[in-house]
Amino acid sequence: MTASRGHLLTEQTNPNSAQLDQLSSLEIVDLFNEEDNRTIEAIHNARTELAQAIDRITLALRSGGRLFYIGAGTSGRLGVLDASECPPTFCTPPELVQGINAGGLPALVKSSEGLEDSVQGGAEAVVDYGIAAKDVLVGIAAGGTTPYVHGALAAARSLGATTIFMACVPKDQVTIAVDVDIRLPVGPEILAGSTRLKSGTVTKMALNILSTGTMVRLGKVYGNRMIDVAVTNIKLHDRALRILCDLTGIDRPAADQLLTQSGQSVKLALAMHWSGKSAADCAVLLANHDGNLRVAIDSLKP
Repeated sequence: MTASRGHLLTEQTNPNSAQLDQLSSLEIVDLFNEEDNRTIEAIHNARTELAQAIDRITLALRSGGRLFYIGAGTSGRLGVLDASECPPTFCTPPELVQGINAGGLPALVKSSEGLEDSVQGGAEAVVDYGIAAKDVLVGIAAGGTTPYVHGALAAARSLGATTIFMACVPKDQVTIAVDVDIRLPVGPEILAGSTRLKSGTVTKMALNILSTGTMVRLGKVYGNRMIDVAVTNIKLHDRALRILCDLTGIDRPAADQLLTQSGQSVKLALAMHWSGKSAADCAVLLANHDGNLRVAIDSLKP
């Protein structure tokens, strides 16, 4: 069942902002601040579904699958943004987490909302990206009705892929057959229908949780440190050295030497320091434990 677009929660008018055009700048800021509190509540209410999604994505990636986000407009752009942050943060290959936006790269900077109305376009994207049974597709649609997203999810589901839906309307307004159904209702927008606001904020929050939670479960984090960080610039090199110094207690020159010996891999450098083994031996050790540093080091304990 799908509610008429005018009755969707994301399309309704917000009584709290009825006088928006008469507010002072400070009053506008305060109103945004008050309304954005709804995003925290929405994330809390979807905590079970978010955890289920992390588990499903982790299982798929451990089994050689990939994670795809798909959407149109703001939803598609947010998926692309989250996917693009995974390689520098977690040193993942670009193909492991990918964002698909209706209209492709040009639509990231130029509106092409008309493309979101094509069910066939979504289904074709699934074929174009080679999505298969071992993969996960997260369909993002603030209002929940985007045909492009529905077409993609239906096509992916028919192939046996894991499907996850993320929308900002209640289930009774839009129903869909997926493996995990994440709903993040934050109420009507301050600017009626502008889902780049609260809906966009809560979607970004949820995507942060999904990708980071998955990478934690995959062993790309030690404590709260990004030990698989890609050391590709001065800032990230400094971060890598600080992680090594903080976790091992060695000084910065020693950390720099260790990082060099590890081929700029923080995880490998930590394994070398804690085990006393060579880079080659530690690489094998980590490989034997699915890249999980904590498990690998614990395996050496008597």
